[in-house]
Amino acid sequence: MTIEAPFTSSLQRVEKDWIDYNGHLNMAFYNVIFDRGIDEAVELLGLGIEYLNQANASYFTLEAHVTYLQELKLDAPLRVTTQLLDYDEKRLHCFQEIYHAEENFLAATSENISMHVDMTVKKSAPFPRDILSRIEGMHTAHKVLGRKPQVGHVIGIPKKST
Repeated sequence: MTIEAPFTSSLQRVEKDWIDYNGHLNMAFYNVIFDRGIDEAVELLGLGIEYLNQANASYFTLEAHVTYLQELKLDAPLRVTTQLLDYDEKRLHCFQEIYHAEENFLAATSENISMHVDMTVKKSAPFPRDILSRIEGMHTAHKVLGRKPQVGHVIGIPKKST
């Protein structure tokens, strides 16, 4: 299996119902776009809908930090990149970026942690060995990318020196 570094999603477009009264993409729908992008990335790991149906296991997002960098308008073409930063036996640490697919500007980033879950008992569980092996392969491919400046970003209002 060849793994892109970073993984790049298929083309998405900003939908009419996602535009807010300010005339741009509402902040809630950035997460929809990120979610669609990560769904494609984890499909490569074997963690898609088929896995849910067969293994009765999935993954849940535990934490997400979104940074909004440039507004997006109706029908803007988008691509989401996903980089696997780290992992352990139960968790994935990913970083995603939304790019305007024609103008190539970075519109937003999302850093997130997700947990593998046994859906029978709705509790965390280790990834199966075959999935963990694919995760390891993606992590190896993505390690060469380095860390983006938004990774680990702390939110707060910087204090001015007086």
